[in-house]
Amino acid sequence: MNKEILSALSELEKEKGIRKDVVLEAIKAALETGYKKNFSKATNFSIDIDEENGEYRLFQDKVVSEIIENPNQEITLGEARAIDSKYEVGDIVKIEIKPKKDFGRIAAQTARQVILQKIREAERESIFSEFYGRESDILTGIVQRESKGNIYVDLGKIEGIITPGEQIPGEVYNTGDRIKTVIVEVKNSGKGASIMLSRSHPNLVKRLFELEVPEIHDGTIEIYSISREAGSRTKIAVFSHDPNVEPIGSCVGNKGVRVKNIIDEISQEKIDIIIYDKDPEKFIANSLGPAKIVKVTANEKEKSAVAVVPDNQLSLAIGKEGQNVRLAAKLTGWKIDIISETQEKERSSEEEV
Repeated sequence: MNKEILSALSELEKEKGIRKDVVLEAIKAALETGYKKNFSKATNFSIDIDEENGEYRLFQDKVVSEIIENPNQEITLGEARAIDSKYEVGDIVKIEIKPKKDFGRIAAQTARQVILQKIREAERESIFSEFYGRESDILTGIVQRESKGNIYVDLGKIEGIITPGEQIPGEVYNTGDRIKTVIVEVKNSGKGASIMLSRSHPNLVKRLFELEVPEIHDGTIEIYSISREAGSRTKIAVFSHDPNVEPIGSCVGNKGVRVKNIIDEISQEKIDIIIYDKDPEKFIANSLGPAKIVKVTANEKEKSAVAVVPDNQLSLAIGKEGQNVRLAAKLTGWKIDIISETQEKERSSEEEV
């Protein structure tokens, strides 16, 4: 060890917040282990490092004993008092010994290895701390590569991972593409922080609306809920805290520019913007758009509802493979059955009989 290493430790403390005394303790422990491994089978060695000049001193710790059974670990009371008259039986005497010839080189190498290790640990911890607790935050990154179906995205300080299940079905990711994602999970493993990203999560659409619509960002318009089938369709329910601000118009933007920017970002996925209403029957009717709803009968206790639609609107209300009603149910949190006006009349006739 030398003053250059001490200087490096001081810089580390300033730049990365790695405490100098913590690194020195780690170096001491590594040097003690290295000495025992390479130069002595005994375990009673310790090292002191001068924090001013970087010099180290090697000591063998011996117990003051009346009867010596192991000279490597014990010292007589007379020998101990020749060093210091205050020693008593049972005390530990630190006897300085001259390090082996090659130990200086090992010490320097060990110090550098410990410093590099501490730098890596600090950087991993710094990255983890930066991202921990930010689940659902939106991030912009650059596609780096694909491996085993996973997409790796450069986020600046770290790579994020989009697993196959978090990708938009059918979306192609080319190296160099700039994409927006949301954080779904932050892990801290032995290899450092791991940032799991998503392109398919409903929160991506929510964050995009917050970025694109100032009225949502400032809280004038609030997003009540979102249901999404990534790559196909999303329904988003909004309402305004200001009666003078129309929520759907604000989300769509002048000539549709705001919602178009969001649709472009998520590979032309369809987006239905609907009005949230405290009245569940009105909310359910709105959620089934673009179909026209004749009426909705809600059962509050079972949280189920029956929506009646014109005969020619039945397939539209249900949607392709049931998608429209399925998304409406997720959006509202209600079980929804769709029937046509003809079916309703038939039900009524059967009940009358």
